[in-house]
Amino acid sequence: MWCRLACAVIVAAVSVDGAPAQESVAQFYRAKQITVIVGSSAGGGYDIYARLLARHMPRHIPGNPAMVVSNMTGAGSNAAAAHVYNVAPKDGTVIGALQNSAVLESLLDALLGDTKRLRHDATKFVHLGSATIDHYVCIARADAAVKSFKDLFSQELIIGASQPGTSTRDFPAMLNNMTGTRFRLVSGYPGTREITLAIEKNEVKGLCGFSWSSLQAQRPDWIKSGFIRVLVQEHDKGHPDISRMGVPLAVEFAKTPEHRRVMELIYSSETFGRPYMMSPAVPAERAAAWGRSARSRARGRGGSRAASSASRSPTWPASTRPRRS
Repeated sequence: MWCRLACAVIVAAVSVDGAPAQESVAQFYRAKQITVIVGSSAGGGYDIYARLLARHMPRHIPGNPAMVVSNMTGAGSNAAAAHVYNVAPKDGTVIGALQNSAVLESLLDALLGDTKRLRHDATKFVHLGSATIDHYVCIARADAAVKSFKDLFSQELIIGASQPGTSTRDFPAMLNNMTGTRFRLVSGYPGTREITLAIEKNEVKGLCGFSWSSLQAQRPDWIKSGFIRVLVQEHDKGHPDISRMGVPLAVEFAKTPEHRRVMELIYSSETFGRPYMMSPAVPAERAAAWGRSARSRARGRGGSRAASSASRSPTWPASTRPRRS
């Protein structure tokens, strides 16, 4: 269902070839500074990915511009999305690194005919691609009373969460409504970095809507040491490594077939786990240069080594091209 929706709203690939266009792009980007605006707090998964990409992508851009990363938190990345869409320069010097929920919310609003609630339109952004396909999980401290996902139907688990519009808040809230779990949310943490610190301090007992790759990068020892348990996979199909651990899929516990379809739709947004986009007004040849850079970086050995050292797999699709609606 999500694939059909995505194809409906993002239909045209931008593809610019030829030496004149390349020369123009190189002239523009020479001595320029590119800003990547991350719609999440520093130290979290989105931030780490953006800084990794910023380290390697400029070498593949004509003109080899400098690249810096800044953070703009708020409203589950919708503040950053609105800034890129309405305020930031539209010349190809600003890229948004947004939470996928900001894209999904805008797409659903457009589908329902409500385009005024948010100050950006995901169907009009230039979608450069996604750094990963994400797989979210719920985790709990091993010393928590809840030992398995089924325990959550009879016992409460206090978990940390960020603001509405983020996976750490919306995913467990959905589980409470769609499956009958008893997550008790302590909201207001800036991001997953702060929530994981709260788990270590025993301020909260767990976390949902947490990317598997972020868990491996931020807290690689947690599973090996037995400090936490992975309770459930918040994904429509699951990750092979997590499934081999015997971790169930949340969709299997949906109260009704309709609830399951809702969960599958929401979870399908993980297909574009770390989306990068530009304003729709960016010249096509400049947007296309970033698409080519993404594919070169995915194939490049330097990017792969850096991703490996950060416990992350560079999964930017080789066929990614910038897309407009």
